[in-house]
Amino acid sequence: MNIKKGQFLAPDDIIHPIEKVASTGNTNILVTERGTSFGYHNLVVDMRGLPIMRKFGYPVVLDATHSVQLPSGSSGASGGQPEFIFPLARAGVAVGIDSLFIETHPNPAKALSDAASQLPVEQLEKLLLQVVAIDRTMKETVQ
Repeated sequence: MNIKKGQFLAPDDIIHPIEKVASTGNTNILVTERGTSFGYHNLVVDMRGLPIMRKFGYPVVLDATHSVQLPSGSSGASGGQPEFIFPLARAGVAVGIDSLFIETHPNPAKALSDAASQLPVEQLEKLLLQVVAIDRTMKETVQ
């Protein structure tokens, strides 16, 4: 079960949906950070929230594409700042996430949803090479 943290929810409060799912006997849980509402039309990822959510004992996922959305920031539709996908993904891996979620498309402008916050598929390999290198370095130095 992937529990996406509500964009209005503090990282500590993710324990409540975790407990609800775990109470059914399902402990196969992921918790996903995807930004927190910060003012009008803006989401922010507070990197402190990633280790806060991890303390509950379940893998933490960073949704690096939904985190760059600008809800209703583009004439009534969600806008986005895809130029921040790389920095957020790298930072999340350096903090110690367990997984990375990335929406990608060969032509984001033609994507049926979340077009303004998708990573062009031709940039995916570059991003993955970077985050794998960071992950490897962190695991070697933080032992």
